Amino acid sequence: MNDKKQKLPVTQEDGCKILLVVRHAKSSWDIGTLNDFERPLNDRGKKDAPMMAKRIIDKKLGVDAFVSSPAKRAKKTAELFCEAYNKPADSIGYVSMLYQATAEDFYEVVEHLDDSFNTVAVFSHNPGITEFVNTLTDIKIDNMPTCSIYALQVRLKKWADFKKAAKDFLFFDYPKLA
Repeated sequence: MNDKKQKLPVTQEDGCKILLVVRHAKSSWDIGTLNDFERPLNDRGKKDAPMMAKRIIDKKLGVDAFVSSPAKRAKKTAELFCEAYNKPADSIGYVSMLYQATAEDFYEVVEHLDDSFNTVAVFSHNPGITEFVNTLTDIKIDNMPTCSIYALQVRLKKWADFKKAAKDFLFFDYPKLA
């Protein structure tokens, strides 16, 4: 994919909502006995997550809701984003279907978001997250790297209309895209 990093700031159009699809930050493989669900972030992941949250803040994008897989590495990534936004970690909504999610699972989660949320960040895992973002717009991603963000503006008032709503690509960013 060509460099699609958008310049500052991002403006949200009236009658639209923004979805930020975020892959968890880099996880640790140091403890081989841990099951996949329990893998924590490694040092790079703990550094990348706040940096990526700051990039979103620098685009002047507020986030109304944080929704995450309950797996340890996704949960910690969402917590670090909340910290950057000065929001309490207990405000994160955990949805078990975001762990090992298919594209259809993502659609279901998004379609059940509260309509009062105008900008939502959803944290999850590969391969489902890459599969999902590639169904959204004409901008295709070979692979969502760790802590990458795929952002789109959706022309709707109710999240329940997400699947059929027009979607506009806003930007794609990841830690090594400086």
